[in-house]
Amino acid sequence: MITVIIVNWNGRQFLQECLEGLRRQVYQDFSVILVDNGSQDGSTVFVAEHYPEVRIVALPDNRGFAVANNVALRTVETEFVALLNNDAVPDSLWLKSLAEALEEYPQAGLAASKMLLYDRREMIDRAGDGYTTAGAALLRGRRLPADAHGMREWVFGACAAAVLYRMAMLQDIGFFDEDFFLLYEDVDLSFRAQLKGYACLYVPEALVYHKNSSSIVHDSPSSVYYGHRNLEWVYIQNMPSRLLLKTIIPHILYNIAAFSYFATHGRGKDFLLAKKDALKGLKRTLKKRQWIQSGKVVDDGYLWGLFDRPRLMERLLGRLKR
Repeated sequence: MITVIIVNWNGRQFLQECLEGLRRQVYQDFSVILVDNGSQDGSTVFVAEHYPEVRIVALPDNRGFAVANNVALRTVETEFVALLNNDAVPDSLWLKSLAEALEEYPQAGLAASKMLLYDRREMIDRAGDGYTTAGAALLRGRRLPADAHGMREWVFGACAAAVLYRMAMLQDIGFFDEDFFLLYEDVDLSFRAQLKGYACLYVPEALVYHKNSSSIVHDSPSSVYYGHRNLEWVYIQNMPSRLLLKTIIPHILYNIAAFSYFATHGRGKDFLLAKKDALKGLKRTLKKRQWIQSGKVVDDGYLWGLFDRPRLMERLLGRLKR
């Protein structure tokens, strides 16, 4: 059996398609928890009226993606737990494909979906998550044709917008880091999983159609701030010491390039505030690093093999095409 968790914040306009997609699942041995972050748009009333099978956990205010998921995760008793964004519409074989993949590969602690753009279904939104040798997350397959990345493969991590986790893994490595609030919390979790020997399997048959950046606008002040603050925390907490030495110069160059981009697009102050606040949290981050690195069971060569080249120019051109 699977528990599906959906976090919602003023997403009433997305919920019908998302929940109807779950009703159409071929795999039916699942339950759904909707964690509402203090919505003011009638989301909970709508779900209670039209989807009585959904258990609603109503929080009094917006506590962020990480906290909201953790509230639900603490109640889960099933072997697997799936996370699904409210702005993602799952294909009917989504849950079946993910569950069969984790059952077939016991070494996998998590399974990543193939996410296509909702309004351009011939194009990939992402095919699992990557991580670069510059210490930044990478959206695998972004803007490639939908038939690319058509085979199962081992990848760095999974986007929490559409993922299946083993609960035993989460109980071992810990849930989402609640200091993150939103963005990069799934990258952090994937990194912690890899460090403790839980591989991530990309499952291309597990399709979802994603209304990209519907919940948080791309390159908005919030996305720049949380993304680039949390990027530093993931890097500092999780990167093994010997790999820090190999990646620190590319990491600095990445930040210089990122600042140059955001400064020319009116988000320079948000970027600098993110780095300032990342440093403010350094003491706490180093304490977490000590705990995370003490549980590391894989060698550095394995991790290095999972990382991608930074491809800074390619990423810049991709942003300019948006």
